Amino acid sequence: MLEGIRVIEYATYMAAPGAGSILSDWGAEVIKVEPPGGDPIRKFFATIGTDIQDNPVFDFDNRGKKSIALDTTTDEGRKILRELAESADVFLTNVRPGGLARSGLDYEGLKSVNPKLVYCSLTGYGLDGPDADKPGFDVASFWARSGAARTTIPKGGEPFPCRTAFGDHTTSIAAAAGICAALVEATKTGKGRLVEASLLRTALFTLGSDFAIQLFFGRLGSTKQRHEQTVPIMNFFRTSDDHWLCIVARQGNSDWAPICRVIGREDLIEDERFSSPKARRKNSVECVGVLDEGFGAMTKEEAAKRLDEHSIAWAPVQTMAEAAADPQVLAAGGIVDVPSAAGDGSSFKSPASPVRFPGANDGPKGPSPKFGQHSREVLAGLGRSEDEIAQLLSSGAVSDGAKPAK
Repeated sequence: MLEGIRVIEYATYMAAPGAGSILSDWGAEVIKVEPPGGDPIRKFFATIGTDIQDNPVFDFDNRGKKSIALDTTTDEGRKILRELAESADVFLTNVRPGGLARSGLDYEGLKSVNPKLVYCSLTGYGLDGPDADKPGFDVASFWARSGAARTTIPKGGEPFPCRTAFGDHTTSIAAAAGICAALVEATKTGKGRLVEASLLRTALFTLGSDFAIQLFFGRLGSTKQRHEQTVPIMNFFRTSDDHWLCIVARQGNSDWAPICRVIGREDLIEDERFSSPKARRKNSVECVGVLDEGFGAMTKEEAAKRLDEHSIAWAPVQTMAEAAADPQVLAAGGIVDVPSAAGDGSSFKSPASPVRFPGANDGPKGPSPKFGQHSREVLAGLGRSEDEIAQLLSSGAVSDGAKPAK
């Protein structure tokens, strides 16, 4: 879908590279500009003492890209980056706004050399306000500051961190969507646009229903334990073989009678303690207890069969290992094969991009690049001669294939 689109990714860590990975899967040429020493995520497993050929965390966000290593603290390094931006359709960065402005690499500095450039700034807090230049990480900007961490804790509990790059990759999706919208506009008008994505704003949209309630009413109910749910039948229940099921009840009273039939307790359908949503809410602890007893008498397989027979929306509460083996995950295209960086023809499994285009080549276009692997190729594409390339490598403004320190 994006074949012929060139993206310059001046970014490290996960959120912006994740957006670049999506664009690469969709066909864009993505040139990753790395600092001396490489993207820190190249060292993700070395940091915890694991030495492996492929790095599934780095590879997930960087598959199919090209890598050029530039020292943008040098005049020559910044000059090359500006030349790359001049040749690009998209410039994607998560460098803090202040540093970009001082280097002339902000949107105002680059649109003068490329008016059609779609410039995506992905930050922790956005481009305006007192904290615009603060460093942003998803556990802080997305999870903590947005209210997600507090809202998610059941009443009386303590904060806990989000899982690795959870907020980063949610923001990757948002940034990729914004870039594609701006590319459509640029195609029609010939003019680019600044696209601003932030971990904070994406988190507020992700929490949008709760945040809308907070903004409208000025208050929000807390996250409650299982036995205190406002809608007790919309809950989690454990089977006799120690599997958890997620039950989703529709609005109103339409699912109460079918759920009673699922657990073999038709006698409860007209029970005044539970026969209406208001009554179930009032007697939530008792209602959940009755349902616990009913589901606890069945195996997962038995419960699944009965839930399907009565058209109840439900899902198993799976581990990551179970999700990886789930036939529906495979059928939905949720797992793809990524070529190994070893270059020996082998591959390994990795998560797919979030959107599928049936009939299109919408998967990984190659392995993740080695550090500086394509520096010479990219420089040659800018018209640099072999002698000029050798001089740039000698000066340290450009690196070529040297492995970053572990």
